[in-house]
Amino acid sequence: MYKRLSLENELEHYFGYSEFRTGQKEIISDCLDGKDVLGILPTGTGKSICYQLPSRLLDGITIVVSPLISLMMDQVKELKAKNYKEAVAINSFLDYENRKYIFRNINKYKLIYVSPEILQQKELQSYLQSLSVSLFVVDEAHCISQWGHEFRPDYQKLDTITEMLGNPPVLALSATATNEVQEDIISSLKRPSMIKHVFPMDRTNIALSVQEVVNNEEKLEIITSVLKERKMPSLIYFSSKSAAENVSHILSERLPDHRIAYYHGGMEQMDRIAIQQQFMNDQIDIICCTSAFGMGINKNNIRFVFHYHFPGQLESFIQEIGRAGRDGHQSVSILLYSKQDIFLPKQMIESELPSDEDLMRVYRGIHSYQKNNLSLPHNIEEIESFFEVSEVQWRFISFQLDKHGINLENGLKYDQSKIEQTFKLIQNIRDERLLLKQSKLNDILRWIQAEGCLREKLYTKFQKVYTKIDEYCCSNCGINLQSFKPDQTNKNRSTQSWEIKLKRLLLIGE
Repeated sequence: MYKRLSLENELEHYFGYSEFRTGQKEIISDCLDGKDVLGILPTGTGKSICYQLPSRLLDGITIVVSPLISLMMDQVKELKAKNYKEAVAINSFLDYENRKYIFRNINKYKLIYVSPEILQQKELQSYLQSLSVSLFVVDEAHCISQWGHEFRPDYQKLDTITEMLGNPPVLALSATATNEVQEDIISSLKRPSMIKHVFPMDRTNIALSVQEVVNNEEKLEIITSVLKERKMPSLIYFSSKSAAENVSHILSERLPDHRIAYYHGGMEQMDRIAIQQQFMNDQIDIICCTSAFGMGINKNNIRFVFHYHFPGQLESFIQEIGRAGRDGHQSVSILLYSKQDIFLPKQMIESELPSDEDLMRVYRGIHSYQKNNLSLPHNIEEIESFFEVSEVQWRFISFQLDKHGINLENGLKYDQSKIEQTFKLIQNIRDERLLLKQSKLNDILRWIQAEGCLREKLYTKFQKVYTKIDEYCCSNCGINLQSFKPDQTNKNRSTQSWEIKLKRLLLIGE
């Protein structure tokens, strides 16, 4: 437990800010009092301060679970620039020597960033158990609900980590979470007494425009027309990696004065970090990206967020448009859609979860291995080849098997009736997840085609009220994008310094 006369003085001393933003002080005060907290704050309002300041003031260690390596590396870099040397990120980028150095000196750190996957490593767990952990933080906590069931099941195992660490107070932070997602977070973390601090998420400086088009060529024409006379940081979101690459090449030809790049999860990690750093340093104007880009990006002058494809749920849409206008200046979200766009998110939903045929094939494969006293392959490529399922589908299946008491990695044989019963449970869980995902897809489709104020219909699903705006509200209320003329990006900048900054960024052990 921690008490000080003035948290404002501590904030200014450590971070140079004279006052707290909405919600920060309430969340920090409860964390310092040792309470479990769920904080829902709008994007761009400084959620990281909610655990960075307590990590300075509490006696023990603060562990932060972060979804992206680039996000945790950026935060550590910023903290070190503010003379907070006791912060470190433990991730797959660390070489053997750096990792061993950090492990040997782990008690010297105050703030440790990790991914949920790294947390499952036994070596790291043994070192963390030797520490006195004062606060366990789940940053971007909606990932527990959004990714934890299929894509990254280790998010669903965080409760076992907190138990192993002696059940320290837990802080879960997010920018978007419906009541259902909030309950999913609390249930997964097994913290039923969490204090909720939920604040309005509508950003009054982001105008919303939805435009129906005939085809993809019309999308390109609109994007080109809007950006031709406006050279400023912009994001264009895609649901397809190949589309992001192709459109970046087309726009580079149509907008020769703009510096354009693409970014997606299929790229090499060094390439992704390089692109991100160039964008942060105003050396790239436009990024054509998938949802892999943007989480935690602390760039305050993004003016346009386009959606070439719409995401599969409103939560993702709000998170992505929330990357615009973090400096409080007017910005615009433009969603472009055509009738055929609906097939892409439907296809993605179906591909993420195993079909009945997939489950039956895996069931028979496991039965065959058990019957012949063979060990299952551990390499993901071999698993995909043998069972004919994708990596994401296998993660879902293997997590559910483990959750229901069947651990295929320990070499034990299981009663066939138990395995059969478990696969029936997995089938039911799969059906529930499909219904939920389809429901969320229907929500965003209804919003796209809605009549009346788009701001009202977007935000009232997440909160009881929203802020009415007279000018630059939404396309249904009437906005004139031609009159939107924010400051242009400075054209006379060095485009070479990012390499030096990237090398500095990667000096983790310094």
